[in-house]
Amino acid sequence: MKVLLTGANGYIGQRLLPLLVEAGHHVVCSVRDRNRFAVPKSLQSSTTVIEVDYLKPETLSSIPIDIDGAYYLIHSLSASLDFTEMEAASARQFRDYMSRVGVRHVVYLTGIVNQDTLSDHLASRKAVEVILSEGDYAFTALRAGIIIGSGSASFEIIRDLVEKLPVLITPKWVTTLCQPIGIRDVLAYLQRSLFDERVYNEAFDIYGPDVMTYRDVLMGYAKARGLRRWCISVPVMTPRLSSYWLFFVTSTTYNLAVNLVNSMHVKVVAKPNNLGELLGVQPMDYPTMLAKTFVKIKQNAVVSSWKDSMVSGRYDFDIEDFLHVPSYGCFTDHRHRPFADRATTIRRVWSIGGATGWYYATWLWKIRGYLDKLVGGVGLRRGRTHLDHIDVGDAVDFWRVIHADREEGRLLLLAEMRLPGDAWLEFTVVDDELHQTATFRPRGVWGRLYWYAVLPFHGLIFSGMLRELAR
Repeated sequence: MKVLLTGANGYIGQRLLPLLVEAGHHVVCSVRDRNRFAVPKSLQSSTTVIEVDYLKPETLSSIPIDIDGAYYLIHSLSASLDFTEMEAASARQFRDYMSRVGVRHVVYLTGIVNQDTLSDHLASRKAVEVILSEGDYAFTALRAGIIIGSGSASFEIIRDLVEKLPVLITPKWVTTLCQPIGIRDVLAYLQRSLFDERVYNEAFDIYGPDVMTYRDVLMGYAKARGLRRWCISVPVMTPRLSSYWLFFVTSTTYNLAVNLVNSMHVKVVAKPNNLGELLGVQPMDYPTMLAKTFVKIKQNAVVSSWKDSMVSGRYDFDIEDFLHVPSYGCFTDHRHRPFADRATTIRRVWSIGGATGWYYATWLWKIRGYLDKLVGGVGLRRGRTHLDHIDVGDAVDFWRVIHADREEGRLLLLAEMRLPGDAWLEFTVVDDELHQTATFRPRGVWGRLYWYAVLPFHGLIFSGMLRELAR
């Protein structure tokens, strides 16, 4: 069967793709920018990549007309505080086109919506479900609560809070009930639901066996890690303060923090059903979810992370627009140094940032990250998903990977910290030398003043970093 996978470069999409190929499907990967998405070589013969923006009807013609089934995994939660109409418009365009081409089955992953009063985020997800259900095809909605797995936004927030804070000063929402589900179980439900007529035109909650408060979730993580933690609830903490608290302590963006906090006031407990029995899925309990997640992290085998989604940064842009580094009207710091071994040098460049650090004066990079976080930027808390592997579109601390070609020996990063301009950092291997170029395109007089203010630090940081990379 030919299956359309929207959001193929997202956290769920990247993990679902190999399962669909393994099931014998040819997968049409729908992404807004193909430059952000690299299909593993082992899957390329069974995939096609297309560029579609579901807010732009003219781009839908890229979708093949012989699609048999489709997954709708598009979500605008952290892209904007005003996401409701964007999600509705995108869903309508998708529904109308799928109806025209005669697709058999559409599967939609959404949130649990069993309360009368919903947050804006959950209400939007429910509205999208209604829109998609009106199409001329069989439709299945799978509704999940918080998803626990390496790289998921929920897990990374829990991880940041518990690992970094011996005492958790929390808002009242820690007493709200939720029902976590493991990422493996989510993927099993998604993969096995497709083309199964027993689930046609139905909506199912998918869930793990444990009904917990958010306090239980945090303390359960602490217990699994062998950490002593105390959780103190403060009733005076407003939603705005809660959002700032999440933003500063964790790697989440402010927009995502706002929507998460608003949703955490809503009880997210599933209505029991027999879907697990129908599809042969036995959901894991919370300790098992955590244990399997820790194994993946320890093995450096995290398949995908929400941090590598473009919505984890300041901008949502087409990578092509920043692929060619400008020179006119720009400031440039260019340095080069011979190296002894090409493979070793490239390995060091490809491991930069995250847990590895920046090879020289990493403490100054950390200070810059703290300052960026204070003014609403992404800071350094995103780190990187893999220790020694980089794909285009990945996050590396407060940079975004724009180009990464190991054989060519070129890595290009775009700054996502708050700046009065645009900044690139490029590493290029030319013959037996490593070239390192920092480019800054100032925005007005403040941009120029900023460049001259940090110029003394460039001489220290960039020369030391290049020396260590080429050592």
